[in-house]
Amino acid sequence: MTVDTFDDGRVDIHRALEAILMVADEPQSLVNLATAVGVPVAAVRQAIEGLVDDYDGVNGTVRRGFELREVGGGWRMYVRGEYDDVVGDFVLAQNPSKLSQAALETLAVIAYKQPISRGSIASIRAVNVDSVVRTLLGRGLITELFTDSETGAINYGTTDLLLSQLGINSIDELPPISPLLADGTDGFGADAFGTDRVDTDVR
Repeated sequence: MTVDTFDDGRVDIHRALEAILMVADEPQSLVNLATAVGVPVAAVRQAIEGLVDDYDGVNGTVRRGFELREVGGGWRMYVRGEYDDVVGDFVLAQNPSKLSQAALETLAVIAYKQPISRGSIASIRAVNVDSVVRTLLGRGLITELFTDSETGAINYGTTDLLLSQLGINSIDELPPISPLLADGTDGFGADAFGTDRVDTDVR
Protein backbone atom coordinates (compact mmCIF):
# COMPACT_ATOMS: atom_id res chain seq x y z
CA MET A 1 0.00 0.00 0.00
CA THR A 2 1.32 3.46 -0.89
CA VAL A 3 0.51 6.93 0.42
CA ASP A 4 -0.34 9.92 -1.75
CA THR A 5 2.67 11.62 -3.28
CA PHE A 6 3.30 14.59 -5.50
CA ASP A 7 4.54 14.21 -9.07
CA ASP A 8 8.13 14.46 -7.88
CA GLY A 9 7.64 11.59 -5.43
CA ARG A 10 7.40 13.66 -2.26
CA VAL A 11 4.92 12.46 0.36
CA ASP A 12 1.79 14.61 0.83
CA ILE A 13 2.70 15.39 4.44
CA HIS A 14 -0.53 17.21 5.26
CA ARG A 15 -2.78 14.35 4.20
CA ALA A 16 -0.53 11.70 5.76
CA LEU A 17 -0.50 13.52 9.10
CA GLU A 18 -4.23 14.09 8.90
CA ALA A 19 -4.83 10.36 8.42
CA ILE A 20 -2.62 9.44 11.37
CA LEU A 21 -4.17 12.01 13.69
CA MET A 22 -7.68 10.90 12.81
CA VAL A 23 -7.03 7.49 14.40
CA ALA A 24 -4.59 8.44 17.16
CA ASP A 25 -5.90 7.73 20.68
CA GLU A 26 -3.12 9.68 22.40
CA PRO A 27 -1.46 13.03 21.61
CA GLN A 28 1.38 12.50 19.14
CA SER A 29 4.69 14.32 19.47
CA LEU A 30 6.29 15.97 16.46
CA VAL A 31 9.10 13.41 16.64
CA ASN A 32 6.65 10.50 16.51
CA LEU A 33 4.80 12.05 13.59
CA ALA A 34 8.03 12.80 11.74
CA THR A 35 9.13 9.20 12.17
CA ALA A 36 5.76 7.92 10.94
CA VAL A 37 5.78 9.93 7.71
CA GLY A 38 9.53 9.88 7.18
CA VAL A 39 10.19 13.62 7.02
CA PRO A 40 12.13 16.11 9.19
CA VAL A 41 10.52 17.43 12.38
CA ALA A 42 10.63 20.98 11.01
CA ALA A 43 8.52 19.92 8.03
CA VAL A 44 6.01 18.25 10.33
CA ARG A 45 5.79 21.34 12.53
CA GLN A 46 5.06 23.49 9.50
CA ALA A 47 2.47 21.02 8.22
CA ILE A 48 0.76 20.86 11.64
CA GLU A 49 0.52 24.64 11.73
CA GLY A 50 -1.06 24.53 8.30
CA LEU A 51 -3.63 21.93 9.40
CA VAL A 52 -4.51 23.98 12.49
CA ASP A 53 -5.15 27.03 10.31
CA ASP A 54 -7.11 24.93 7.83
CA TYR A 55 -9.43 23.49 10.51
CA ASP A 56 -9.81 26.87 12.21
CA GLY A 57 -11.05 28.49 9.02
CA VAL A 58 -8.05 30.75 8.51
CA ASN A 59 -7.44 32.17 5.04
CA GLY A 60 -10.98 31.55 3.85
CA THR A 61 -11.25 27.83 4.59
CA VAL A 62 -14.35 26.37 6.24
CA ARG A 63 -14.07 26.17 10.04
CA ARG A 64 -14.48 22.53 11.06
CA GLY A 65 -16.42 21.02 13.94
CA PHE A 66 -13.16 19.54 15.22
CA GLU A 67 -9.79 21.06 15.97
CA LEU A 68 -6.16 20.00 16.11
CA ARG A 69 -4.95 20.78 19.62
CA GLU A 70 -1.56 20.52 21.34
CA VAL A 71 -1.90 18.69 24.66
CA GLY A 72 0.87 17.37 26.89
CA GLY A 73 3.56 17.94 24.31
CA GLY A 74 1.67 16.20 21.51
CA TRP A 75 -1.04 16.79 18.92
CA ARG A 76 -4.49 15.22 18.68
CA MET A 77 -7.90 15.81 17.09
CA TYR A 78 -10.66 17.01 19.42
CA VAL A 79 -14.31 17.99 19.03
CA ARG A 80 -14.65 21.76 19.37
CA GLY A 81 -15.99 22.77 22.76
CA GLU A 82 -19.12 24.39 21.37
CA TYR A 83 -20.20 21.05 19.90
CA ASP A 84 -19.72 18.95 23.05
CA ASP A 85 -23.43 18.92 23.85
CA VAL A 86 -24.42 17.93 20.32
CA VAL A 87 -21.90 15.09 20.23
CA GLY A 88 -22.82 14.02 23.76
CA ASP A 89 -26.52 13.77 22.89
CA PHE A 90 -25.69 11.78 19.76
CA VAL A 91 -23.47 9.36 21.68
CA LEU A 92 -26.08 8.77 24.37
CA ALA A 93 -28.61 7.88 21.67
CA GLN A 94 -26.29 5.26 20.15
CA ASN A 95 -26.51 2.61 22.86
CA PRO A 96 -27.85 -0.60 21.30
CA SER A 97 -26.45 -3.15 23.76
CA LYS A 98 -25.39 -3.85 27.33
CA LEU A 99 -21.87 -3.57 28.67
CA SER A 100 -19.63 -6.39 27.53
CA GLN A 101 -17.50 -8.28 30.05
CA ALA A 102 -14.36 -6.54 28.76
CA ALA A 103 -15.99 -3.12 29.10
CA LEU A 104 -17.22 -3.89 32.62
CA GLU A 105 -13.80 -5.01 33.77
CA THR A 106 -12.04 -2.02 32.23
CA LEU A 107 -14.62 0.34 33.70
CA ALA A 108 -14.14 -1.25 37.12
CA VAL A 109 -10.38 -0.77 36.94
CA ILE A 110 -10.83 2.90 36.09
CA ALA A 111 -13.48 3.41 38.79
CA TYR A 112 -11.37 1.90 41.56
CA LYS A 113 -7.93 3.12 40.48
CA GLN A 114 -8.64 6.57 39.01
CA PRO A 115 -6.87 8.62 37.92
CA ILE A 116 -5.22 5.95 35.80
CA SER A 117 -3.47 5.83 32.43
CA ARG A 118 -4.30 3.52 29.55
CA GLY A 119 -0.98 1.72 30.03
CA SER A 120 -1.72 1.03 33.70
CA ILE A 121 -5.18 -0.28 32.82
CA ALA A 122 -3.67 -2.63 30.26
CA SER A 123 -1.09 -3.78 32.81
CA ILE A 124 -3.78 -4.66 35.36
CA ARG A 125 -5.98 -6.45 32.83
CA ALA A 126 -3.06 -7.99 30.93
CA VAL A 127 -4.75 -7.25 27.59
CA ASN A 128 -4.87 -4.40 25.10
CA VAL A 129 -7.62 -2.00 26.17
CA ASP A 130 -7.44 0.62 23.41
CA SER A 131 -10.77 -0.20 21.78
CA VAL A 132 -12.60 -0.63 25.09
CA VAL A 133 -11.32 2.69 26.46
CA ARG A 134 -12.32 4.34 23.19
CA THR A 135 -15.83 2.88 23.52
CA LEU A 136 -16.20 3.96 27.15
CA LEU A 137 -15.06 7.47 26.25
CA GLY A 138 -17.52 7.58 23.38
CA ARG A 139 -20.36 6.48 25.64
CA GLY A 140 -19.54 9.18 28.18
CA LEU A 141 -18.83 6.78 31.07
CA ILE A 142 -15.20 7.88 31.47
CA THR A 143 -13.36 11.09 30.70
CA GLU A 144 -9.83 12.37 30.24
CA LEU A 145 -8.83 13.97 33.55
CA PHE A 146 -5.34 15.24 32.74
CA THR A 147 -2.16 14.52 30.81
CA ASP A 148 0.96 13.55 32.75
CA SER A 149 3.51 16.31 32.19
CA GLU A 150 6.43 13.88 32.23
CA THR A 151 5.15 10.88 30.27
CA GLY A 152 2.46 12.52 28.15
CA ALA A 153 0.06 9.74 29.15
CA ILE A 154 -3.61 10.65 29.48
CA ASN A 155 -5.17 9.74 32.83
CA TYR A 156 -8.81 8.68 32.93
CA GLY A 157 -11.60 8.83 35.47
CA THR A 158 -15.33 8.15 35.65
CA THR A 159 -18.13 10.62 34.94
CA ASP A 160 -21.35 11.71 36.61
CA LEU A 161 -23.20 9.75 33.93
CA LEU A 162 -21.72 6.52 35.26
CA LEU A 163 -22.79 7.40 38.80
CA SER A 164 -26.35 8.04 37.65
CA GLN A 165 -26.44 4.78 35.72
CA LEU A 166 -25.23 2.90 38.78
CA GLY A 167 -27.68 4.71 41.05
CA ILE A 168 -25.00 6.06 43.41
CA ASN A 169 -23.91 9.55 44.40
CA SER A 170 -20.19 8.94 44.71
CA ILE A 171 -17.50 6.48 43.68
CA ASP A 172 -16.97 5.97 47.41
CA GLU A 173 -20.26 4.06 47.45
CA LEU A 174 -18.87 1.28 45.25
CA PRO A 175 -18.48 -2.06 47.07
CA PRO A 176 -14.96 -2.59 48.49
CA ILE A 177 -12.48 -4.86 46.76
CA SER A 178 -11.92 -8.06 48.74
CA PRO A 179 -9.55 -7.43 51.68
CA LEU A 180 -7.90 -10.76 50.83
CA LEU A 181 -6.38 -9.18 47.76
CA ALA A 182 -3.10 -7.32 48.16
CA ASP A 183 -4.10 -4.27 46.14
CA GLY A 184 -7.24 -5.32 44.35
CA THR A 185 -5.59 -5.73 40.96
CA ASP A 186 -6.71 -9.35 40.75
CA GLY A 187 -10.25 -8.49 41.68
CA PHE A 188 -11.29 -6.08 38.97
CA GLY A 189 -13.93 -8.30 37.44
CA ALA A 190 -17.54 -7.62 36.57
CA ASP A 191 -18.72 -9.02 39.93
CA ALA A 192 -16.71 -6.42 41.85
CA PHE A 193 -18.47 -3.71 39.92
CA GLY A 194 -21.99 -4.82 40.76
CA THR A 195 -23.21 -5.81 37.29
CA ASP A 196 -26.74 -6.34 38.55
CA ARG A 197 -27.00 -2.56 38.91
CA VAL A 198 -25.49 -1.63 35.59
CA ASP A 199 -28.11 -0.77 32.98
CA THR A 200 -25.89 1.31 30.72
CA ASP A 201 -26.22 0.48 27.04
CA VAL A 202 -22.58 0.08 26.11
CA ARG A 203 -20.52 -2.60 24.49
